[in-house]
Order: sequence, then C-alpha cells, then structure tokens
Amino acid sequence: MKLPLASSSLQSELDFILNFFKINYPYVRLYLVGGAVRDMVMEREIYDLDIECFNIDPNEFDKAMKKLGAKGVGKSFFVYKYNKVDLALPRIERKVGIGHRAFEVELALDSKEASRRRDFTMNALMLDLSNGEIIDHWGGLNDIKNRVIRVVDPKKFQEDSLRVLRAMQFAARLKFRIDPNSREIMRKISLDDLTGERVFWEFEKMFNAEWLYYGLFYMNDLLIGKKILGIELNIRELIKISRHMRKARTVEDSSMRPYYFLYIISTDLHKNAESLCKAIQTPNIYIKTLRTQTKVPYRITDRFLGAVSLRMPLRKWLGVYANNTVERAKKLDIYDKIFDPGVKPADLIKEGYSGKELGIELRRRILEAIRENFGVKS
Repeated sequence: MKLPLASSSLQSELDFILNFFKINYPYVRLYLVGGAVRDMVMEREIYDLDIECFNIDPNEFDKAMKKLGAKGVGKSFFVYKYNKVDLALPRIERKVGIGHRAFEVELALDSKEASRRRDFTMNALMLDLSNGEIIDHWGGLNDIKNRVIRVVDPKKFQEDSLRVLRAMQFAARLKFRIDPNSREIMRKISLDDLTGERVFWEFEKMFNAEWLYYGLFYMNDLLIGKKILGIELNIRELIKISRHMRKARTVEDSSMRPYYFLYIISTDLHKNAESLCKAIQTPNIYIKTLRTQTKVPYRITDRFLGAVSLRMPLRKWLGVYANNTVERAKKLDIYDKIFDPGVKPADLIKEGYSGKELGIELRRRILEAIRENFGVKS
C-alpha cells in the first residue's frame, strides 16, 4: 500500500509492518486511522502513522509486537510504537473519573465502534491497508470537502475537554470552519481539568499555523480565551487583531512565527505578554523572547526603528509586520543587522568621562547618532 506524500523512510516502515503481518498473522486486518488518512485525502504531507489491528486478541497482539520489535507505550491501552508508526488494538473508551487518564478501556468489536471515540469526523476516517478502501462511518469525507470540523459523538466528545482546544488549532492549521452544533457543544465544556502542559501543546500547534486568525476567532467563539487567558474579544477587537495576524503571516523570518499570536494580542489589547505566557505555561523561551520586544507604537518613525535596531536587526522585531516596516528597514539597512551608532564606552572613558556622566554622555551620543541617521520622520 503506497501512501501519497509520505517520506520514503515512513513508507519503508509501513511496508515492513505490512509484510510482517502478511507472513506471520495473515488473518489480521490492518487499518490506517486518524490524521494520516485525513491528510492523505487532503493531499497534505504525512509525518506519522496510526494503525489499528483487528481480529487479534490482546495476548497474541502483545507477542506479535515483541516479535516485531515495537515498544509498548501504554499497555493498558493496547498501544505500541514502531519508529514513527503507532500500532494499537481497536478500543472503546469510557470516562470513569477526572483528568485525561481516567478512562476505562475495552476492545471494540467493529470498525464503527472503534471510530466512534474519535473527536471529529475528519479524524474518524479509516483506510483498509489490504485494498486501499476508505471507511467513512461519520461523513468525514464530505466534511473535508466542505472544510468543516464536526464532532463525531457529542457524548464521547465531552469526555475529554482538550478536544475543544484541538478544534481551535485544527481550524487555524487547516482553514476549516467549525460546525455550529459542534460549537454549541464545545462552549458548554469546562476546561478546568486541563493541565498546563496539555494546554500549551495545543496552543503551540496553533502558534505555528498558517491561518492564525481562524484560531483567534475560535479561541474567542469557543470561550477558550475567556476560560484560560481571561480574554473575551468584542467584534472591533477581533477584526483589528485578525488583520494584524494576517499581515504577520507575510513576515520572512519563520523562526519568529511562534511568538506572533501572543505578541499581537498583548500589543493590541495592552495586556502583559508574560502573564499570557504563564496562563498557558509556555516554555521560558517564549517569556524571554517577548520580554525583548518593543510594542508597535501608534506612529512608526524611522527614528523609532533606529532605536529598536540598537538591540536587534528589524527582522527579529515582531512589530515588523506593521506599516510597510520591512521595506523601510531594508532601505535603512537595519533589517538584517543591528545599527552601530559608532560610539563606545571605552572611547568616552579616554575623553575623561566616568561614573554617572559616562552613562549620560553615552546615551546622548547614541541618540545623536540615531537622529543623524534616521532623523527624517516618516
């Protein structure tokens, strides 16, 4: 079974697994499930695979996985990993407590019951690896065609509140809208049981997404912003921030991309960026990066850009998306390099400056250099 847009190494792993079962367990039915099938249908690159193995009991499955050389990653859930491929038995999950680990698990007897536990119809597709047939119990193909995110089973969906955040980040990554009935279900779900680690995982996926403003809209619409960040946007704020996020997507330096979402929200809403980071428990690199950033002023002058470029080349300033700043920075020759004002403390010490006077004179000369180089206001 050849998968389009899968790397050669991933395809080799799949071929090895299929051959292993064909030789040793020919009666086992293998189905590719989850995001890989969705991405295949959408002609998107495939990075990892999830395979469900039918017609084999747990004990025999465990022996088969050991023979294959797969590593168990959750024996109570019948899940093993072979490099970038997850292999599992089809299962039914029932919520029995609080938290994402409080599930009771049993084997599913058919493909429809196995796929019922999936969050969205687009993720509930199954590909029969024996013949390439797509099994679609919940209308996922039609929803992908219409670019819609729709809940599979409302009762099952509510058993894991993280799925609300998954809807947000999928919308931003795929440019899909969320079905109105599904939105109503999600708004009613409490997010209090989510750990900071799980929250950040989903936000991080959105931060790197191509359509940030879709994520912004659903963060607000699904009350994620209100429940987690303490933010609820009115229509005017939503339009303003969305416009800035669309502009930010055109910035050349992709290494700065993960920070734009929090930067633009904190700038446009006059919020403290560090408090937003703490609310979703970002790694320290987010806080360190956002601390170095100057917010976008009401009016951007060349002199302001010169002052920013004392600390960083303008390509590293998150506000570079605003008001044709990239073109201006390149023209001023401060887009790729830090501005050198041509004055050093050692030179001033030689002139006799010291202590407080040294600091005052250094600042004066730096400002003078900025005025001389960037004095014409834009």
